[in-house]
Amino acid sequence: MASTDRHPEDENAGPGQEVGELVGRLTASGELEPAERRRLLGRLTRALSEGAAKAGKSGVGRGRWLADVFLNIAPRIPIRDLHTLSQHHHGLTGEELADDLVRNAMKATMTVGAIGGALAAAEFAAPPLLLSAPAQLVAETIVVAAIEVKLLAELHEVYGVHVEGTGTQRAVAFTAAWARQRGIDPLAPASVTLALGAATKTALRNRLMRVLGRHLTTLGPFLTGAVAGGTLNRMATKKLGAAIRGDLRIKGPLPSGETPRPLSP
Repeated sequence: MASTDRHPEDENAGPGQEVGELVGRLTASGELEPAERRRLLGRLTRALSEGAAKAGKSGVGRGRWLADVFLNIAPRIPIRDLHTLSQHHHGLTGEELADDLVRNAMKATMTVGAIGGALAAAEFAAPPLLLSAPAQLVAETIVVAAIEVKLLAELHEVYGVHVEGTGTQRAVAFTAAWARQRGIDPLAPASVTLALGAATKTALRNRLMRVLGRHLTTLGPFLTGAVAGGTLNRMATKKLGAAIRGDLRIKGPLPSGETPRPLSP
């Protein structure tokens, strides 16, 4: 089945366009072959490495640069509407659909963590190449964050919590919600219109640096990095899914009217 993912407006042409396109492909619906995922992650690593070098020369701190990169690519994250989600998940709706979304996101971030961890472990075993490891971990951080923002946005669709605004405004609002690990309150328009405030940018920078710090723990020899990277990402995504679903059950009833139930283990 051809993907019918809905991409918010493409307003971010320029040097960051390749990064946005790569992240969009890495977070699109459907399975990616391991070799293709590695290839795309490699391209993303190279693109981010160039951007980091330029940021370093201009004196931009890593956390600020990372947040700016993510805000630039956020509108390219493919978000599916409720109808498309149900189609892509064998007709599931409500809590069962939410369960499936969380499981798939956990699998996706675990896979990215395992690939990134394995790459980092390989670099660790070859000291002359160790200097390239941070760029790989930055790429992993960006992709994991994008997968989780996509999960958060699509859970809002499942629970009938509609966020108004343009594609870019919605993307920024979902990114801000991810930074705070909370759902969006549809009765508080400021949660969208003020999403780019200083406090939100600080929260995003801190969240991304926290994820990057988690990925730095995968710098271990042999396969230990792959195991740690996959496990840590899986646990973090599961925790996010539980938190967002708990929020959304209060803020918006399921479209089908079914009774919410506890998360399955």
